[in-house]
Amino acid sequence: MSENNQTNARPNIIWIMADDMSWGDLGCFGSELIETPNIDRLATEGMRFTCCYSGSTVCAPSRSSLMQGLHQGHATVRNNAAPGGYRHCLQPEDTTVAEVLSGAGYRCGLFGKWGLSLWDQPTVPTNKGFDSFCGYLNQRRAHNYYPPYLWRDTDRIWFPQHEGHDHSQPNEYDADGNIIPNGMAEPGAARYSFDVYTEASEEWLRADAEQPFFLYLAYTTPHQAFEVPSLQPYADRDWPTTHKAYAAMVTRTDAAVGRVMAILEEQGRADNTLVIFTSDNGYSHKGVGGDITFDDRFNHHGPWKGEKGNLNQGGLRVPTIAHWPAVLEGGRTCNHPWAYWDLMPTAAELSGAECPRTDGTSIVPLLTNHSTEYAHRDYFYWEHGNAQAVRMEQWWATRPHPDKPLELYEADADPMQERDLAKAMPDIAARVEEIMVEAREPNIYFPAPGQPHDEWQAELDRRGIELPVNVDV
Repeated sequence: MSENNQTNARPNIIWIMADDMSWGDLGCFGSELIETPNIDRLATEGMRFTCCYSGSTVCAPSRSSLMQGLHQGHATVRNNAAPGGYRHCLQPEDTTVAEVLSGAGYRCGLFGKWGLSLWDQPTVPTNKGFDSFCGYLNQRRAHNYYPPYLWRDTDRIWFPQHEGHDHSQPNEYDADGNIIPNGMAEPGAARYSFDVYTEASEEWLRADAEQPFFLYLAYTTPHQAFEVPSLQPYADRDWPTTHKAYAAMVTRTDAAVGRVMAILEEQGRADNTLVIFTSDNGYSHKGVGGDITFDDRFNHHGPWKGEKGNLNQGGLRVPTIAHWPAVLEGGRTCNHPWAYWDLMPTAAELSGAECPRTDGTSIVPLLTNHSTEYAHRDYFYWEHGNAQAVRMEQWWATRPHPDKPLELYEADADPMQERDLAKAMPDIAARVEEIMVEAREPNIYFPAPGQPHDEWQAELDRRGIELPVNVDV
């Protein structure tokens, strides 16, 4: 199909989500140490978002909000695991973005980390709208880049050559910066998992140049463990090996983005493909590497207080880029707040599908330079464990526990959250506290914020619900 015809068709949609990537990792957001030319090109030709919020402050619930179009007060998966280790999954009745788009005639592929169902649970990707999947089901297994197996649809791809590898231990690298994975009898036969599933994604993309598609690239890089086939182009830097490996993982991610864009250009589909690049949660504190930490070297944290695992802005505000040449003017920056659960209504609008229940708002007006038409919303809501957070207009509110005082800040004017205005703005604080009650629905598989463990366990017992420890399945 010609590119001119493509611009009159429904757009393809690619959601590229790195894992724990931070503001200081990307040249287009200020990095001077890590090479990311392909991602930087997306920003130059598209739009940078400075106020995009992830679905959660950690992995699995962020993906649940993304796939369901629901914030954490309504999403099915609300933590990486429940107390005791049980890993809850999406339910058969939950509707995903992929199901909406496949119902509208889109091919849907997922490559990388699913994190929303284990193999013996009912909602593996191919049961939730994706026609093709390659990668990890269990998000904890995705911390190992030389795993014993990956999943291809519903079958395991075994890597017997990886036997003996311990990703929690350091690897050696040769004089050229090539990895010698620890514990393996034949380290030269190792297959880097990121390469396996990115190659599968490229094969899937090449297989059909006509049908509209949704490609979800849920990259596992640059999350720990910091292991990578080659330390280049950083092998000669006077840095700790972990820092070289991390930077090389980011640049390897960038190269994969470049290959995807090259395929689109070869097929004549780049112009009418909306590509969104982002990271699954706020910056991950990596205080390793001798006297200079990751944070110090790479300026991971950006300007906001907080990090992955907490509900300050730094745990949720993520570097994000949109690229859509047929529609987007290049070199733009958008400061309007939006969140991952906005993908659902955006995808429904672009595909012409009916949108299911959602907490989101379509960001199409932001993409088409009609921000005045962007629908106003009352608030954004998050919860994680005992903590809750709300973004309401210019305000950022957070509370570590229902028994603790609410904190209220100006979201943009006070990024480090140094001036608590809760007492000075009692009406605003009171409204936020109302939201923290009304925005959430109970989810028996996770304790409510502030709920004592014994009370939660008693409710499980009353309902006859047993939660198996399935974390290592």
